Amino acid sequence: MSRTVRWILAIFLFVLLIAVRAFQKYLFYDPFIQYFASDFLAKPIPEYNIFKLFLSLLFRYLINTIISLVIIYVIFQKKGLVRFSVKFYTAAFIFLSFVYFILLQMEMLDGYLLTFYIRRFLIHPVFVLILVPSFYYQQKLVRQTKKL
Repeated sequence: MSRTVRWILAIFLFVLLIAVRAFQKYLFYDPFIQYFASDFLAKPIPEYNIFKLFLSLLFRYLINTIISLVIIYVIFQKKGLVRFSVKFYTAAFIFLSFVYFILLQMEMLDGYLLTFYIRRFLIHPVFVLILVPSFYYQQKLVRQTKKL
């Protein structure tokens, strides 16, 4: 695959990630979208169905993860990086969703900020913005080491 095709495909995939965000109200069950968009400090936590919320969160995370993994493969074309990323995304989901649901069950007694940001990592493709530059930097270091 030529470099131009790879970059066009990567841009298209990033647009897909933006589309997931743009259509979030129609695709996912999340009573906290409206809650955190409003004056949440003065309002009680909204009623939510924990099972429905978890399934919706999992579905959204999977969509973002699959698109992100394809982006990583298209840019770097290394299956090893994709395998590492799959393990990373899986571990991150297990840990973050566990903490998120514990905080929700405790009704965010320690404050809203931690819950807000953990939710952000779960519903937005933040990890691809961390992994792509780190993989690029790693590749650059490997190339420099080989030159020595």
